Amino acid sequence: MSKKALKTITIMASPFLIGWVALFIGTYSVSPLMVLKVIGSEIWPFLKSPDIEEKAIILDIRLPRIILAGLVGVALSGSGVTLQGIFRNPLVDPFILGISAGAALGCSLSVGFFPQLPIQMMAFLFAIIAVILAYSIAKTQGEVSRLPLVLSGVIISAFFTAMVSIVKFLVDPHKLQNIVYWLMGSFSLSDWRLVKIAGIGITTGLLPVFLMRWRLNVLSMGEDEASALGVNTKRERIIFIAGSSLAVSIAVSVSGIIGWVGLMVPHLVRMMTGPDHKSLIPLSMAGGAAFMIFADTVARNLTDFDIPVGIITAVTGAPFFIYLMKKGGEESWGR
Repeated sequence: MSKKALKTITIMASPFLIGWVALFIGTYSVSPLMVLKVIGSEIWPFLKSPDIEEKAIILDIRLPRIILAGLVGVALSGSGVTLQGIFRNPLVDPFILGISAGAALGCSLSVGFFPQLPIQMMAFLFAIIAVILAYSIAKTQGEVSRLPLVLSGVIISAFFTAMVSIVKFLVDPHKLQNIVYWLMGSFSLSDWRLVKIAGIGITTGLLPVFLMRWRLNVLSMGEDEASALGVNTKRERIIFIAGSSLAVSIAVSVSGIIGWVGLMVPHLVRMMTGPDHKSLIPLSMAGGAAFMIFADTVARNLTDFDIPVGIITAVTGAPFFIYLMKKGGEESWGR
């Protein structure tokens, strides 16, 4: 077996291995054998069901939280690698490009002023507005290159973050507390309803990206080269951006803002397996799920309190971004 094949298998299996370990790690220790009994009793009803308390901990608290964390990791990392390919910019991710901030504003408006409007719909609407504004500002400099796009994303993120601050200033104090804690990024309120919402929304957004992933190899060559090969670059960019924005907006609506995942994981996977998007996208999704489950497990076990997972990803992501700036992004981009 080649080294690349071994790396591929390891990355694809990592979410399941880390998720399995996370099931019996927590304030209340549960043995691996008990986890097997509980899950087995759900799959095969003829097996004897374990104690109700341990069953509730595994099935109603930890398992939906782990699955939700994995889905959010898939959304953020899959969207990050897609946007990097579209814009030919290894420093792009949903957080830097302003999509996460736009989705956060939509969610804050829904929670604070328009509870009759679905959070997911508002998040998607403002995520699309954010990416359109960022791309339009960068376009004023001519060809959309790395630096103008990153700077545009910073501008849009700052603007939408300021709008979120205005919302927090104006809302009722009880709603303010919910918005502030939610903006830190957390899976503490995970349940099967949120898993269902995230599963449907993220799958809807990323399925077209997954099925068309080979076309990102062409788009990443540049607009002129892709057009010469018969690719409708405008249409396919819209599909990729809309799908990525939908996935990120759903992720933000169920977990809050969790940054850096869409930047770190695709780079790490690209350095391990190469820049071919046919394998890079599914491997990045798997790596994102594994990283997010791991980060959330650390967040809920590091102290007696449930630390927002967004803090954990920010602590690890900031040094990684400095490393990328130092290297110029060229090494991991495969150029």
